[in-house]
Amino acid sequence: MTSTIYILNGPNLNTLGRREPAIYGSATLADVERRCIEVGKAAGFEIVFRQSNHEGELVDWIQQAREEAVAMIINAAAYTHTSLAIHDALRYFDKPIVEVHISNIHAREEIRHKSLIAPIALGMIVGFGPVGYELAIAALKSRLT
Repeated sequence: MTSTIYILNGPNLNTLGRREPAIYGSATLADVERRCIEVGKAAGFEIVFRQSNHEGELVDWIQQAREEAVAMIINAAAYTHTSLAIHDALRYFDKPIVEVHISNIHAREEIRHKSLIAPIALGMIVGFGPVGYELAIAALKSRLT
């Protein structure tokens, strides 16, 4: 039986490849999804990959993942710094979580330096572009096996 990892993406990540390529690169979210599915499969995981610009939908998916996933990778984007609802839902998830950010949030505007997810996460991967998702899958593989 394959273990499932949910990969959730927050607001504006649907614009990857077009929005601020100097910060986020030229890969689209579809490119990132394809690569995550490949890497996940090689590591023995089924990947559920989703994106929403809506906080409540992300909360619903986190709650759904509690029943269906062994771990989660989340790039909550701007909600990282503002959403107590996502923070609380992740606390309820109660399984390994890796926080991912394409850019180095600590080298950007001060408001981006504090993460409401970090205190709950197993770890955080920032600044490595889309390969950060692959690093997160590898980290979870090492933790879960």
